[in-house]
Amino acid sequence: MAQAEHYEIDPAAFWRDPYPDLVRMQALAPVVFVPQLQAYLITSRDDIFREEKKVEVFSSVQPDGLMTKLMGQNMMRKDGDAHQSERRAIFPTVSPKTVRDHWLAAFRALTTEILAGLVSRGSCDLVQDYATLVSGEALKRITGLTNMTARDMDLVSQQMIDGCANYAGDPAVERRCHAATRQIDACITARLDQPIAAEDRSLLAVQSRAGMGEQALRANIKLAISGGQNEPRDAIAGTAWALLTHPDQLADVQNGKATWLQAFEEYARWISPIGMSPRRVAQPYELKGVTLEPENRVFLMYGAGNRDTAHFSHPDEFDLHQNCAAALSFGAGPHFCAGAWISKALIAQVALPMLFEALPDLELAGEAPFGGWAFRGPLSVPVRWSVS
Repeated sequence: MAQAEHYEIDPAAFWRDPYPDLVRMQALAPVVFVPQLQAYLITSRDDIFREEKKVEVFSSVQPDGLMTKLMGQNMMRKDGDAHQSERRAIFPTVSPKTVRDHWLAAFRALTTEILAGLVSRGSCDLVQDYATLVSGEALKRITGLTNMTARDMDLVSQQMIDGCANYAGDPAVERRCHAATRQIDACITARLDQPIAAEDRSLLAVQSRAGMGEQALRANIKLAISGGQNEPRDAIAGTAWALLTHPDQLADVQNGKATWLQAFEEYARWISPIGMSPRRVAQPYELKGVTLEPENRVFLMYGAGNRDTAHFSHPDEFDLHQNCAAALSFGAGPHFCAGAWISKALIAQVALPMLFEALPDLELAGEAPFGGWAFRGPLSVPVRWSVS
């Protein structure tokens, strides 16, 4: 058995574009240790897919992890029966049936209203003026925190995910994260003081009906906000940008030769809005000749796995006609994203088709900068269209 190869990163450059480093890591060794992150990174798609399921080794229970410390122990930071029981409790919110019969109509109504406020403007930033609002308004309803604004939802989500990725230990980032969780807790308290309607399918409602303890209820709502705002926001704006920069592929979708879901899934593979998931090593383990010890920190690098040349014919290109079935965009194993059905419906059945239908001559009006590696997406997507 041997020690892992060390790989040095420039954190600022890694945030701007992690892919050159991830390619070099894959070429160097199956497991590399990155001193700047104090973590072992697994970058092969097949290794991630296989090892993520071994929860007895790669545990999601991380008492000293950033997410647990900052947001409480949610179901994503539990394994086994503890995880599955809370996952079952929230299923009435996220099930395919609930999405079809309840959420789709709500999503279409809120998106219609947002687009009605945009069409006469002639230009906007797709991130701030469209995707943020669609994602935020949807998440208000999904969580049950209808006493927040969409802008507030976006702000607290960003502050929490910044906190969860704050491996440099920036105290200002931590303070902002604590402020966000206090604001969310205040909104939860106010909503718990109100009657819950029988037809309410929100996370707050279904967890309350399931008799879940308030600490877990609060932690799971924060989890939903941390992932349910920025990831759909970034995927809506990012997929629109990808299609606008590949007009032939946009035409294929609009002509029925491909689907909006294919476009979203290929974008999620290519850019990976969720680029990483952390694990705690729970027992001594050898992976590809590398010795991992208890309490070591391991990062499952979905962003690298999603561009693995062993599985994708054009890994570094946006090509919605290539087979992306092997992608890890929603994770794998028992922690596969519980909100996957909701995300696919909001993005591929509502936000993207309604945007391009309402603004048929939509075009880019400038560069779209991207950032992030644990969570990655466009910082802005300036666009314009004609106004009649």
